[in-house]
Amino acid sequence: MARFRYSMQSILNIKLKMETQAKQEFSAARIALDEEEERLQALYDRKSGYEEAGKKLLSGALKLREINENKMAIRCMEDYIEKQRINVDMAEKKLERAREKLAEVRMERKTHETLKEKAFEAFLMEEKRQESKEIDQLTSYTYGQRRSVESAVSASV
Repeated sequence: MARFRYSMQSILNIKLKMETQAKQEFSAARIALDEEEERLQALYDRKSGYEEAGKKLLSGALKLREINENKMAIRCMEDYIEKQRINVDMAEKKLERAREKLAEVRMERKTHETLKEKAFEAFLMEEKRQESKEIDQLTSYTYGQRRSVESAVSASV
């Protein structure tokens, strides 16, 4: 039996490597998004800490300087939060691009795997056809030999 060789195996190997790379890029984008979201949550937590401190300042003896500093800190946190939201949005877009690229590369790989499977099926069909042809030739030869032996025996009798 002949050995199956897929003519575009090198392309399939490249597609597999591209898929692995796309998976790594997707994973890196996911990690980056998680980090940005953690930073955003830390800013929200810090802001709420300032807000709690501001409530305590207002409930006790009024210290105008500390109250103003607290309000400024809250405004700064709001600015940081807004900037961090932009960073989170950018990370989400980057993750979405990586997801789309991964889906595209996966589709290409699956297409090549399907082509390989079809080529293998065609190879098997050709092998069966060749085997059938050889069997037919062997049968014809054997039948022909038997007929010539029978005719030689009947001629000598």
